[in-house]
Amino acid sequence: MNMYANEDMMWQRLKDLQAEAENRRLQRSAAGTRSLVGLLAQRAWVLAGLATRRPPRRTWSEAANVQTRSRVA
Repeated sequence: MNMYANEDMMWQRLKDLQAEAENRRLQRSAAGTRSLVGLLAQRAWVLAGLATRRPPRRTWSEAANVQTRSRVA
């Protein structure tokens, strides 16, 4: 039996644990990024809604009165 087999297995296990820890760290940062992107999208949606608001439209009777008024005052 190879006397270094256990040491090699422990070294491989250590590398696996480090890779797993790095993957979990990356997943946490990706989740934070997703929530940040969601927040920015929500704010952009609100701003787009504010930008598209218009003043109330005039009725046809108000438009007719504007045309008949005299501009001489």
